[in-house]
Amino acid sequence: MNSELDTLLGLLDLERIEEDIFRGRSHTAVVPRVFGGQVAAQALVAAGRTVQEDRGAHSLHAYFLRPGDPGVPIVYTVDRIRDGRSFTTRRVVAVQHGQPIFHLSASFQVHEEGLDHQAPMPEAPDPESLPSGDERLARYAEQYLSPQVADRLRQTRSAIDLRYVQEPPFATVGQVREARSQVWFRTYGKLADDPLLHVCLATYASDMTLLDSVLLAHGRGGWAVGDIVGASLDHAMWFHRPFRADEWLLYDQESPSSSGGRGLGQARIWTRDGRLAISVIQEGVMRVPRG
Repeated sequence: MNSELDTLLGLLDLERIEEDIFRGRSHTAVVPRVFGGQVAAQALVAAGRTVQEDRGAHSLHAYFLRPGDPGVPIVYTVDRIRDGRSFTTRRVVAVQHGQPIFHLSASFQVHEEGLDHQAPMPEAPDPESLPSGDERLARYAEQYLSPQVADRLRQTRSAIDLRYVQEPPFATVGQVREARSQVWFRTYGKLADDPLLHVCLATYASDMTLLDSVLLAHGRGGWAVGDIVGASLDHAMWFHRPFRADEWLLYDQESPSSSGGRGLGQARIWTRDGRLAISVIQEGVMRVPRG
């Protein structure tokens, strides 16, 4: 396990300050606002800690309300909405400076056997054949708005081995491409056999690249090059089958639409052996800077 993954696991180890109230920390070095995937993962940790161990997370629906301040703790309050025979529902509100910055609803389910089918896994090259994330970042350093941009990207992704199948949006600015992107990802090191931990780390990683497909459709490079001003609005995930976040996962992403200053990304996450593990949908603000 590298030190960055150890740091991320520390961020997900929330402090319990009351029965259903938790406190979390953030990266503070170079990130001007809290990474959305971190808030979503921490909120899911808070929800999961109030649920029976025999119930795994099967879905989450979240709204990003305000930018998070990395300089102060985030307080997560959990409401125990329902504890049924098969399903458990939790609502989590993340608060800073007396205001909600994030809202999450999550559902957990006792394992059941039932009907089972899935779409076929798309083709993709082996992850070992692809450049590492650091190699990609170094290759296109001249594209970024400033050297701090690369530092911010590295910090957000330092615990995750993220490998683009195609060139990322910031590498092909001005070139309109198919609204589809693929990345492989896994953590930099082995994790404990805790299903909630693997689900939370996949939630963390799912916010890194999902809106790339929107940028590709318009030849935009994104915030890293300054030709788009954006932020995540909402995020939804469905966890279909068991997986490990410390083993390679293929994130197959596409954008069916952008309009009204918003862009929609949808994706499926596959295990390396072809099992559909997760479905993801996210919408974000996507505005072209004026002037």
